[in-house]
Amino acid sequence: MKYYLIAGEASGDLHASNLMKEIKKLDFEAKFRFWGGDLMQAQGGQLVKHYKQLAFMGFVEVVQNIGTILGNIKFCKGDISNFHPDCVIFIDYPGFNLRLCKFVKNLGIKTYYYISPQLWAWKSGRVKLIKKYVDHMYVILPFEKDFYAKYNYKVNFVGHPLLDALKHIPKINDQQFRSENRLSNKPIIALLPGSRKQEIKKILPLMLSIKKEFPDYEFVIAGAPSFNLNFYNHLINSNIKIITNQTYQLLQLSEGALVTSGTATLETALLKVPQVVCYKGSKISYFIAKRLIKHIKYISLVNLIMDKEIVKELIQNELTPFNLKKELSKILEAKHRSNLILQYDQLQNKLGESGASKRTAYLIYETLMNNK
Repeated sequence: MKYYLIAGEASGDLHASNLMKEIKKLDFEAKFRFWGGDLMQAQGGQLVKHYKQLAFMGFVEVVQNIGTILGNIKFCKGDISNFHPDCVIFIDYPGFNLRLCKFVKNLGIKTYYYISPQLWAWKSGRVKLIKKYVDHMYVILPFEKDFYAKYNYKVNFVGHPLLDALKHIPKINDQQFRSENRLSNKPIIALLPGSRKQEIKKILPLMLSIKKEFPDYEFVIAGAPSFNLNFYNHLINSNIKIITNQTYQLLQLSEGALVTSGTATLETALLKVPQVVCYKGSKISYFIAKRLIKHIKYISLVNLIMDKEIVKELIQNELTPFNLKKELSKILEAKHRSNLILQYDQLQNKLGESGASKRTAYLIYETLMNNK
């Protein structure tokens, strides 16, 4: 059968690639066409547009690039019509994907959504759109099933795909990794400043501002695969290592981490690394977000899933060098670290068992075969 997938970010590329891998085990002649990244491309099929051409963060940034976004949507509609797949699989990325659901459904094509938009945080009214135009929704956070049940929309909780991704990470040799990346023998503080240009520009300089306060540690930047080293070098004014495409390996060796909110907070927690969550957007974007998101207490997935503050969140005006130094010092203390690891274990139990990609692929394939 023919599958059209749309992922607009690095995390979507990862999870969609694993889903494609599992679909191929069920459908040996599967044909893929997709918007995504290198990991999806490695699974075969035709890459239409790379996610690094698509990622815009914040209300202001979206408005500034609205012409490009609308042009991409128009192009995508035409591409789907020409390919005429058996199904379209939307991977998160709601600002783009939810504009396409009605169009695809009206073409008579099956619609699947893997990794729900965060409608429980804001724009819950969009549930009506999903109920009408999405045939099947596969959610990855345990509380999302109850959220949709309030709207009489049945979804499948498949577990979190990060459990699959992390399950197959090989244990690395400390000295070999340090030697290959020219790192010292000091304990490592990992900096994960995000995967979008706007957030990296705002947050990375703040993360680096406290480097001199921790001379006994080596600060290392986990570079996003969509940016070259020159982009980062323009933002740093000290000798600091940048390691790309090895974030999980870096985290395995880290004593602590400063992490921009998003999927990375959950990845860091599942790898049992103490962290401080950092977020700072444009003033206008943050003001609008505060007006729209009133009933959500946290921004990190770790705290949202646990429904309490497990990791410290420094948001907007709270993200200062003083607060960063204070909170990083705290997570490096042995007692705080051991308590946090226990909380991380509880978090992992809440996410269920591994195998999300396999379960989702089976459910998609089963409904497609029943529709034949």
